[in-house]
Amino acid sequence: MDLGAFSVSLSVKDIEASKLFYEKQGFAVFAGDQWQNWLIMNNGNHAMGLFQGLFDKNILTFNPGWDGDARQLREFTDVRELQRRLKNLGVNMISEADEKSIGPASFMIADPDGNAILVDQHG
Repeated sequence: MDLGAFSVSLSVKDIEASKLFYEKQGFAVFAGDQWQNWLIMNNGNHAMGLFQGLFDKNILTFNPGWDGDARQLREFTDVRELQRRLKNLGVNMISEADEKSIGPASFMIADPDGNAILVDQHG
């Protein structure tokens, strides 16, 4: 099951301080809007999001339809199909994508330790 590009979404207290810290580690902003309190940064094949005040805890994030550079893939498994497969395997959903929709959608699950996993399709 290919869930798409992987990143970590960090809940940060001060987005500017976090941005500056991760820039020292070689990360650079490539998407987002700091004035809306979110940035996406990458360092080679590694990506992470910084989110101030948008959620309480860190989240593991997968983006169906994106490669590691957030470029749209021609072929990928739609988020609704991934959701159906996981539900058929007995995975409980925290939130669900509308099965009747098309295009962007997301669902959220949690691992046995309560770590949130967001599967978020943008295109």
